Amino acid sequence: MFATASTECPPRRVQVTEVGPRDGLQNEPVILSTAEKLELIHALLDAGVRAFELTSFVSPRAVPALADADELAAALRERRDVHLSALVPNPRGAERALAAGVDAVVLFVSASETHNTKNVNRSVAASLEGFEAVARALEGSGIELRGAIATSFGCPFEGEVAVSDVGRIARRFAALGVRHVSLGDTTGMATPPLVTERIRHLREVAPEIVPTLHFHNTRGIGLANVMQGLALGVDRYESAIGGLGGCPFAPGASGNIASEDLLYLLDEMGIETGLDLEGMIEAAGVASRLMGRPLPAQVSRAGPRLALSDCSAVPTARG
Repeated sequence: MFATASTECPPRRVQVTEVGPRDGLQNEPVILSTAEKLELIHALLDAGVRAFELTSFVSPRAVPALADADELAAALRERRDVHLSALVPNPRGAERALAAGVDAVVLFVSASETHNTKNVNRSVAASLEGFEAVARALEGSGIELRGAIATSFGCPFEGEVAVSDVGRIARRFAALGVRHVSLGDTTGMATPPLVTERIRHLREVAPEIVPTLHFHNTRGIGLANVMQGLALGVDRYESAIGGLGGCPFAPGASGNIASEDLLYLLDEMGIETGLDLEGMIEAAGVASRLMGRPLPAQVSRAGPRLALSDCSAVPTARG
């Protein structure tokens, strides 16, 4: 059953977290320098972005593209108007995040045993137990704990993921004091009915959790899933500039929904974000130049709905 505006309350304002510097870059063949990443981030700041999933404090051997996590975070920590979050898999990662001065750490685990093993080489149970040590390591630091559940809508190795498994992990996060949990659509397996099922189940079994939706556009319905989330009243989304991204440990994981495409949709619906569409299109141009290829986003190619063309540059039909 689809949610509609008559059954749920759609938000008037949405928070968009830009995950391009982390999820967007981790699986790209081009590895950007810290200076290049900062060039992209400053273009996003100029467009109004104030919430970033900046990096991941993981082994550089596992994810070479994020080997500069400490330097990147240090370069931005004086910006008091910016919220910086970073993924951490273990207490060592938490120590690095603390030293780097990020605002929030994201504890990430997969709802699928196989993907979790591929992603962090641990069972789901071992990951959840390890988060207790991370929470202890950050106790009293002022750093916020957040959660992320990968393969929330399906697994490329196991197929269907039970909604009860997503709910069980969310309850474990809640027990650690986590209030914001992202449901990750790792390989674009989400559909509007699954979004409805997951969100309503989460609200039933872990009502203290505020959900964030993180969609990939692998099968072309990323924004349809956003529409369903909005109808359910979800007001937090994650996206990547230009549609960058993918998971190096999941076959077929293509890019995230594009930040400028998401912003265009929200603008046309009259939903506030604090972001500037023209600025985001310019930032997408920076991302495309740095990656050395066109990116999959639509709006940065076509422009806003009322972008006009010079009619004299277009031939007139004859006959």
